[in-house]
Amino acid sequence: MITPAFELSQDPDFLTITIKVPYARVSEFEVYFEGKEFKFYAKPYFLRLALPGGIVEDGREKASYDDKGIFTIRLPKETPGAYFEGLDMLTALLAPKKSRSAKPLIQEIGEQEEEEFDWEIEQTPYEESREDHLSSSCGYGFGNQKSEVFRRLQEELSEVIDIKNPDITPTDERRKKRLAAEAAKFDPDHYLADFFEDEAVRHLLKYKPWWVKAYAKKMDSQKHSPPDEFNQTAVVSFTEEEREQLRKFTNRTYLLDKRTSHQVYLSLLDILLAYCYEIYATEGEKNVESPWNIRKLSATLCWLESFTGVTEVLESFGRRVLCYPLYRHFSLVTRALNDVVIILQLGKSAVLKCLLDIHKIFRENDPSYILNDLYITDYCIWIQKAKSKKLAALAERVQKAELSKAKLGFELDELETAALLVEEEEKELKAAGADISKQQLPPPSKREASGSEDSSSTSSYETEDSDSDEQESSASEDGKINPLQSTLGEERTAPLIGCNGLRQDTGTLTLDVSNEKSKAALQSTSVPGKLIEELGEQMQAAIRLTEQPEGSSPASDSHDCLQEMGTSCTAEPREPSPDGDGDGHFLEVTPKPSPLLILGTADEDEAS
Repeated sequence: MITPAFELSQDPDFLTITIKVPYARVSEFEVYFEGKEFKFYAKPYFLRLALPGGIVEDGREKASYDDKGIFTIRLPKETPGAYFEGLDMLTALLAPKKSRSAKPLIQEIGEQEEEEFDWEIEQTPYEESREDHLSSSCGYGFGNQKSEVFRRLQEELSEVIDIKNPDITPTDERRKKRLAAEAAKFDPDHYLADFFEDEAVRHLLKYKPWWVKAYAKKMDSQKHSPPDEFNQTAVVSFTEEEREQLRKFTNRTYLLDKRTSHQVYLSLLDILLAYCYEIYATEGEKNVESPWNIRKLSATLCWLESFTGVTEVLESFGRRVLCYPLYRHFSLVTRALNDVVIILQLGKSAVLKCLLDIHKIFRENDPSYILNDLYITDYCIWIQKAKSKKLAALAERVQKAELSKAKLGFELDELETAALLVEEEEKELKAAGADISKQQLPPPSKREASGSEDSSSTSSYETEDSDSDEQESSASEDGKINPLQSTLGEERTAPLIGCNGLRQDTGTLTLDVSNEKSKAALQSTSVPGKLIEELGEQMQAAIRLTEQPEGSSPASDSHDCLQEMGTSCTAEPREPSPDGDGDGHFLEVTPKPSPLLILGTADEDEAS
C-alpha cells in the first residue's frame, strides 16, 4: 500500500486532515476515526495516524473531494479549544505497526517530565567486565545502540570517519586519539593569517540564514499581539520535498535511559553546531565540500564521540573549527553558538528542518550516506517526539556557557600577543628607516644641481650612442659589412709591423703598407671626417728620422714610406745608437696609449 501525501491543521473546534489521492476512485474510499486513531483507505492508498488529541463523531464531521484528487476531512475535537501540538511532525503522526501478540511486551510510556533538566551528567567511573567493555563502551550511532557496522564497510571507513577500528576502540580511547590528532593538525600560521586578514570572514558573518529571519518574525509577532496558538502563523514551515521525506521515514520508538538521553541531546548539539558553520561558510549555497565540513567539524560524526557535558561539546567544536576547515576564525565559533541557541528556541520544527537538510546533504554524497543510517535518520524521527521543554532548557544552558580561547588548549592568546608585538616592531623599523632615508637626502639645491649634471651626462651619453648608431648605419648598407670596418678590425687584432716588415713593441704603433690589397682598400674607402678628427685628437705622434751613414738618403726613403701611407711628415737627424749597426733607416712613431689608429688618405696624384 502507498502512504499518501497529507497535511494537518486545526482551529479551536476542528481538526482538518487534507489527503492527496490523485488516482483513487471517489466511490471506493473508507474513513474511520475514534479517540486518537484515524484511518483512511482508497485503493491503492492507505493512511493510519496516531493523533495528538481525541476526536469525536457528533454529526459535525464533513468530507469533500475536488477534481485535483484532494480529500478534505474536518473532524470535531473531543475537547473544544484544545490545542494539538506537533501536527507538522508527520513521521510521529504515522502510527507504528502494532504487535501481533495479544499483549505488547514493551509499553511506551513516553519521557517523564522533569522539574529541572541538568545537562552536566554525574560521572561515576566503574569497573566493567570484558564483555560489557566490548558491547557497551565500543558502541556508536544514535544512543550508542549500534556496533560492528564498520567491520562490513572497511573500504568506506577512512572516507567517513577519522578513527580506525571503532568496533574495538572504547570511548575514552577515542577521545584521547581525537585530542592528539587535533593538536597535531593545528597550524599557527593558518590561524594567524585568518586572524589578521579577516575580510572574507567578516563578509561571511554578514549572511543571515533562514532561522535568523524566523526568530525575528517570532519576536515581532509576540511583541505586537498576545500569544494565540491557533491564529499564530507558523514561523517554521516545511517544503513539499521535506514533507515527502518525513512521510518516507518509518515511525519507531526509542527506549533511552537518563544517561543515554543526555548523550543524545549533546550529540544533537554537536551536529547542529557543525551545520551552522557550514551554512555560514557557504552562505547557504551548499557545494561538494558541505558533507566534509559537517562531518569533519562534528566529533560525533567523525570520531563517534560520546559527550557528557555541554562544555565538552563547545570546546570540541571550537578546536575542530581552528584545525580543519578553510576559515579558521574564533568569531565563526561564537556565531555558530549563538545561532544554535536561536534554532533550539524556535522549537523542534526548526531543529527538524536542519536535520532534514543534513540528511539530504549526506544522502546525495557517497559514502556519507552511512552517517544517515548511523545518526541522522534516527534523529529526524526521534526529535519529532522530543519535549519542547528540554530543547528550551538546552538552549538556556548553551547560552550561559562560556567559551574562551584559553579553554581550547592552543595558547591562542599568547600566539596573538606575540604576533601583535612583531607587527608593532616591524612598523617601528619601517618608520625609523623612512626617517634615516630622509636625513640622508641632500638639500634641494644640491639635488637640482646633481640632477642637471646627471641630465647633461645622460644627454652626452645619448649623443655618443646616437653618433655610434649613425656610424654603424653609414658603415653598413643592405645588411653588408663595410670593408673599412673589416680592415680596422683586422688591424686591431693583427701584430704591429713596421715599414721594414719587422714586428715592433706594443708601445710603438706602425703599419705595413707593402700589401697592395691593403693600399687599395685604404685608397678606395673614404673614412668620415668626423671619425678622423676624433681619432686624431686621441693620438699625437712625433716623427724623428735618424741620420744614416754615407751614401744613404734616409729622408727620401722615409718620405717615400710615408707617401705610400698617404701622410706627409718632417724628419730630423738623430745620432745612431751605439748598439745599432747604422745600416737601417727607421721611422719611429710614438703614439699615446690607445688602441686606435690614425689613417690618412691622399689624392691619387700625390700617391702616384
